[in-house]
Parts: sequence; C-alpha cells; structure tokens
Amino acid sequence: MNKLLLTSVLSIGLTLSATALANDSPEARIKAAGFELPTPVKPIANYVTWRRSGSTLYLSGHGACEGKSVLGKVGDTLNIDEGYEAAQRVGLCALATIKLAVGDLSKVKQVLQITGMVNATPTFTGHSKVINGFSDLFVTAFGDDGKAARAAIGMSGLPGNMSVEVSAVIELKE
Repeated sequence: MNKLLLTSVLSIGLTLSATALANDSPEARIKAAGFELPTPVKPIANYVTWRRSGSTLYLSGHGACEGKSVLGKVGDTLNIDEGYEAAQRVGLCALATIKLAVGDLSKVKQVLQITGMVNATPTFTGHSKVINGFSDLFVTAFGDDGKAARAAIGMSGLPGNMSVEVSAVIELKE
C-alpha cells in the first residue's frame, strides 16, 4: 500500500514538474511579469522588420507596436522612468516581431546584440538607464540568454519624434 501511495505521489510530482517546465516559456514569463505581446508592426517604408540568415535573426529598428510609441525627448519632455517605460514598449514590440518571424519565442537561443537609441537632449547622460527597459524585459523573457552586447546611444531626434528606437541581433536554436 505504501509503495502504491509513493508511486502516485511521485507520478503527481513529475506531472506537476513537467507542467511547470512547460509553463516556463518566454511567453509565460512575460505574462507572469504582467505584460502582453502586442500585434507586430508592418514596415512603413522600404524595409522589412526582420531578416533571417541561417540561425541569426536581425531586427530592424523598432518603436512600440500599435501606435503606442512614447513621443518626446528624454531630458526635456520625458524623464528617465518614462524613457524606461518607452523602451519596455519597444521591447514588447521586438518580442512580437521575433514571434512573428520564428513562430515561438522558445526558439531563441540567445540575444547577441542590442542597439538602443534615445531621443535625448544634448546634456542628458542616462541613455543606458533608459535602454535598461528593453534589456530588462529581454532578461525576463529569456533569462541570462537575454543579456546581450549593447550600445545605448543619444540621438538628436528619431523618426516621428519617438523617444526610443532599438534594433537587435538574435541567435536562434538549430
């Protein structure tokens, strides 16, 4: 009787563990953090939002999806926290584009490079704190594999007066 009980408990434990692992997908982690992936954007000019070469996925510069880009200049009309939130929105859009390109965020092996551009005043120096909004979201989704080589660059302006634009290079699983 004890052997049967132990077998049942182990079976339930293994089932729960398998369920927990299945739910530990990048999308599940994003949802658990309170985020939802938006509808990916379509190009508004003569470019594509992504291009794949072998196991490397290149993302074009992204703003936020669904017309939800935060507009303005960080250090003038926006503060660092608002810039951080803008970068998070851009990150959600980039994740939506990755999902569109490969079908499932679990196919991401690692994030190789992030280039973050911040529409900022000439005296603003917190660019990296703003782009942390994007980077932190990618670490939420992919764990340490979401950490990337990164640049956070100040710009005198961005298209449509967006406050943040980010491009990325992603390595996919074989």
